[in-house]
Amino acid sequence: MLINGLVIASYGKRYGVELEDGTELSCVTRGKKTDLACGDRVKVKLTGPNEGVVEQLEARSSLLYRSNSFRSKMLAANVSQAVIVLATQPSFYEELLARCLVAVEAAGIKAVIVLNKCDLGSTGEALGKLQHYAALGYTIQPLSARKNIEPLKQWLRGETSVLVGQSGMGKSTIINALLPGQQVRTQEVSNVLDSGKHTTTAAHLYHLDAESQLIDSPGLQEFGLHHLDADQLELTFIEFRPYLGKCRFNNCRHLKEPDCAIQRAVAEGAIQAQRLTYYQQFLQEIT
Repeated sequence: MLINGLVIASYGKRYGVELEDGTELSCVTRGKKTDLACGDRVKVKLTGPNEGVVEQLEARSSLLYRSNSFRSKMLAANVSQAVIVLATQPSFYEELLARCLVAVEAAGIKAVIVLNKCDLGSTGEALGKLQHYAALGYTIQPLSARKNIEPLKQWLRGETSVLVGQSGMGKSTIINALLPGQQVRTQEVSNVLDSGKHTTTAAHLYHLDAESQLIDSPGLQEFGLHHLDADQLELTFIEFRPYLGKCRFNNCRHLKEPDCAIQRAVAEGAIQAQRLTYYQQFLQEIT
């Protein structure tokens, strides 16, 4: 007999699967397949006490993942939004934010950009870098997770969210503040490298309440976009959309072609030049 389950943890070739009665099983997949993600709905067969094998994967409403030229890494399935966690310290890479937003748009989910550690100074400069994203319509939420997690809760209610971001931005601290009983491990940031140390090694889904779930994912240092083609990529830059189809050439890639509507919009100040630079860089990578 097959039982309905929810993948709540991913540990390489083993998965934590929660049954409808709250029981958690340690599960494997058939053969060599390891293409499950946290948030997947599955059907499992019991093979022993608290052990099972995943027999079926249910259709997904969304899938957030990254990929380089060799392989893909799934971050979360069936999520309604990504909470991209940045911090004032260590300094965040704006390019990584741009990559995350491309993947979020490609997955068809919402994005909330959290600027954590606002109690540590340099907040004005960091918020200034994010004003352009606010102008594009993205939600920006300043936060000091160690002191007050309340401002974030409004964006999590009724959503299945995945936390993504560089290591050291405070994702585990956010989980600890939201779910004090979970005691997610945190580490101090390496000031020498100005980058975080990896603390979360496996994705894990937590129930905030009956209607709200949160998936914590391992810290990122890179975010490849090789799963997108050129047509998909241009659509993920939301400010490009009003100008697409208005270039002189139907196959315009917005590089150096004459009469390019995107380049014209940049020249007129309607699109930020840095965003076009990111697009051109990502295009070069995937093609």
